Amino acid sequence: MEKKIYLAGGCFWGTEHLMSLVPGVVDTQVGYANSKVANPTYKMVCTGATDAAETVQVTYNPNRVGLSDLLTLYFRSINPVSVNKQGNDVGTQYRTGIYYTDEEDLPVINAVMATVARRYAQPLAVEVEPLLNFYPAEEYHQKYLDNNPGGYCHIDRGLFMEAKNLRPRSFDDKEELRRRLTPLQWEVTQNGATERPFVNEYDHEFRRGIYVDITDGTPLFVSSDKYDSGCGWPAFTRPIADDSLTEHLDTSYGRVRTEVRSANSGAHLGHVFSDGPAEHGGLRYCINSASLRFIPLDKMEAEGYGRYIPLVT
Repeated sequence: MEKKIYLAGGCFWGTEHLMSLVPGVVDTQVGYANSKVANPTYKMVCTGATDAAETVQVTYNPNRVGLSDLLTLYFRSINPVSVNKQGNDVGTQYRTGIYYTDEEDLPVINAVMATVARRYAQPLAVEVEPLLNFYPAEEYHQKYLDNNPGGYCHIDRGLFMEAKNLRPRSFDDKEELRRRLTPLQWEVTQNGATERPFVNEYDHEFRRGIYVDITDGTPLFVSSDKYDSGCGWPAFTRPIADDSLTEHLDTSYGRVRTEVRSANSGAHLGHVFSDGPAEHGGLRYCINSASLRFIPLDKMEAEGYGRYIPLVT
């Protein structure tokens, strides 16, 4: 199975080369997206009259690399608050944008956008729109930096090595799990994405019950340990059992954090912080709703979680 995403990141030479290096990316092609003129030439695009954006068509194997991985790398290659300018290139054709053809990709895109937006005081200048059209650019633009290694590129070349060394996903058969999960649940649990704050499923859920791993049903948290931290995601003071989670160093987005995963499935859950209620141990487990399934108290017995009922009553 292959998927496509279309990324506009300034001059398409660098963006194309960056994405082509990622393990799991099957093919890349540069071209002009969302043009008002059919089959525009580079010269026409440079006038601004076509309103086309220099864009890279990225074809990838989602069993090896996640959309959130690609988008995280993409955001590291651009200045996301710069309007119609990346590096030395200025003009509407150099605007930044993420163009999708699959509506199911939109929650993942929005989740990554929300994560990046928290790092900036200004609004992001990255378009998120359906792809209306895509016209391949002239042949001399294709694989330009492969053919011209010393050619102009606005991207820090150190990022190319990071892209090349991205750990590929396993080819293990996960199709059954993929069918069960929504695209957002898949990206969060399998690829470490972060969902949008405040508008996720369980941020304001305070009924009594149990929260289990969405991927395999492992009991993780109970409602009696949940509280409103104001962070925009479900927050818990502790897990049901310490050995139900594993902790991992996370240095993404220029911060040092402690990631937590489900010990049994390896699914990404969220992060743990030391700013929780002091009277309950001082920890805050900030967890993505998309990594959890909530089972209310009156259904716990029927779903096989009866022995945990004393923890929530």
